[in-house]
Amino acid sequence: MDPGLAVAVLAACVWGSYLFALKRYFPSYSASVIVTVVHPLAIALYLPVAVGSMPAAGPSPIRLLLDGGVGIAVIVVSNSLAFMAFIRAIAVGEISYVAPISKIVPVFVLPLEILLLGEHLTSLQLAGIALATVAVYVANFQGGAWLAPLRRAAGSRAAGFALLSAALYAVGDVGRRVTLQELAVPPSLLVVSLLGGMAIVLAPQAIRTWPGGVRADLPKFLAAGAVVAVGEHTTAIAFSSLPASIASPIINTQAIVAVVLGGLVLREEAFALRLFAAALAICGVTLIAI
Repeated sequence: MDPGLAVAVLAACVWGSYLFALKRYFPSYSASVIVTVVHPLAIALYLPVAVGSMPAAGPSPIRLLLDGGVGIAVIVVSNSLAFMAFIRAIAVGEISYVAPISKIVPVFVLPLEILLLGEHLTSLQLAGIALATVAVYVANFQGGAWLAPLRRAAGSRAAGFALLSAALYAVGDVGRRVTLQELAVPPSLLVVSLLGGMAIVLAPQAIRTWPGGVRADLPKFLAAGAVVAVGEHTTAIAFSSLPASIASPIINTQAIVAVVLGGLVLREEAFALRLFAAALAICGVTLIAI
């Protein structure tokens, strides 16, 4: 397997474990509060890696930030707006309806990369991307007719926000690829910039809903920060060596890791369906890797 593919699979496992941990250990905290607390802790833990991995020769970090500033800004803004669109989607619609729609990020990544960057993929890779995307949809499906979420999408505000979230995350994924490959921003510098940028953007929303108990849960937040640092680092490495249309569907299978863990540990419903989604995802990644 290509090293970039292996790192993308590792990133999916790390992020899937993180999503599961959020559900089990941070149910009383809003996502904006979690980002505002966890991301600075992740930066503090990641700084030694970032400093040690910066190129000894070549442009300074300030020069690299200036050269890649537009790309970094696009990633930070698109990911922050995507998060807020998802929060709005679940505020006006049921999570079981919104989640499958919001996870079809690769559907938007593929045409963006082909149209804007001229990416060429083999038929097997396209089939693998399709399988991985369907797997994420299946993993998040919670009953009813299979196409019901899509049939309702045309006249649903929740679906509109969910689709907007997926499209914005797709812009962020393509932005990662351009920033890391074309603009040559080092992965470690992008990780620090993204973590810090999102915390700054979402801090006002977090302050408005700031709960008690954050200090008491600081050890849990610190552990989450370590996981986020590893997740962002492996994600950046994957996008630095793979097309976004390949890295994105693999990393987005994190949702499958989360729901499988939920089925095993929390005894959540529809576990057989989640395992079927996992099998689809494995088949999809295998086709991409051929």
